[in-house]
Amino acid sequence: MDFDALFQTQLSKLKEEGNYRIFAELERRAGAFPKARCHDEEAPDDVTVWCSNDYLGMGQNPKVTAAMKEAIDLSGAGAGGTRNISGTNHAHKKLEAELADLHGKESALLFTSGYVSNWASLSTLGARLPDAVILSDELNHASMIEGIRHSKANKVIWKHNDPEDLDRKLAALPANTAKIVAFESVYSMDGDICPMAEIVEVAEKHGAMTYLDEVHAVGLYGPRGGGISEREGLADRITLIEGTLGKAYGVVGGYVTGSAALCDFIRSFASGFIFTTALPPAVAAAAQVSIQHLKQSNAERMAQRERVAYLRKRLDQEGIPHLENPSHIIPVMIKDPVKCRMISDYLMQQYGIYVQPINYPTVPKGTERLRFTPSPLHSAEDIDHLVAALKALWKQCAISHAVA
Repeated sequence: MDFDALFQTQLSKLKEEGNYRIFAELERRAGAFPKARCHDEEAPDDVTVWCSNDYLGMGQNPKVTAAMKEAIDLSGAGAGGTRNISGTNHAHKKLEAELADLHGKESALLFTSGYVSNWASLSTLGARLPDAVILSDELNHASMIEGIRHSKANKVIWKHNDPEDLDRKLAALPANTAKIVAFESVYSMDGDICPMAEIVEVAEKHGAMTYLDEVHAVGLYGPRGGGISEREGLADRITLIEGTLGKAYGVVGGYVTGSAALCDFIRSFASGFIFTTALPPAVAAAAQVSIQHLKQSNAERMAQRERVAYLRKRLDQEGIPHLENPSHIIPVMIKDPVKCRMISDYLMQQYGIYVQPINYPTVPKGTERLRFTPSPLHSAEDIDHLVAALKALWKQCAISHAVA
């Protein structure tokens, strides 16, 4: 059997549909974020990155990079094994204590990524709690969906950000069922924020566990960066808060926080934790410094919000359609996969602006978009240059000015 031919057939279909993904080859320049060197032949050597999840530029914060360098000199490059077999470093324990404090929980558990922390934790909870039913918001991230699927637990999908629908579906379940309500705070594609208080109240009414993904909120919201749950004063009422170190904190890794028993349960039974090499100690040390800094400093958050507001204002002035939401994520709607790819290419090649097209299956067909994430380090000149480029391309590519 010609396996390569089978592969190429499906890849060709992706390309025909406009959904084939091309990775930009970038070289981040320390101290120059959001500028980067581009190694793609058709693009300028220097580009401005507009779609990074390093939301606050902490990946190049001097205190964070210094902590990583110091930890490498102290402990070397890698952890040396799984957490169980020689891989638990002092830096891991210090970071877990920092994370537990961030969310006001008894304990925390580190994972190699936010994807793995969701997949491993939800699959373990769903598989090992007796007669578990996981009630999942219909727009939950792929990592949550995969974790639920892998658990083989009964699954109920509730309408996005709809506490009334959640209430109805919880009420239909037997009272003695182990119920887990899984949802996110900030949804990364539309940038909307959940009605957290209402969701928590419905879950409490039915005795359900709450599982909250805060990956696009930690570091960015709340007086210490504890996310929407901290901002709304709800963290103590949520059973498990999951987050990432790879976005606002600028490093890599994922985690869950909760009671000591909950974290010990996941530590003891989650295959995605047990059988994988631990994060390098240098990553843990850098993450801890990043979290400590953002617990005390509000300057980065305030500057980011100013840039977000300014970009929205300039887009409105030029009639460039973008989804209104209360978060830091600005989706500019194209609604055509081929044109979305085309505009992304033109922005890179003609204007030195890098933004990745967001197409199916990340978003539904017909809702293709460019997703902009202004950081505190984008200047007003960067924003004006971006909007001028979009204005020119909107006319050139005949894109609609309507959002809906």
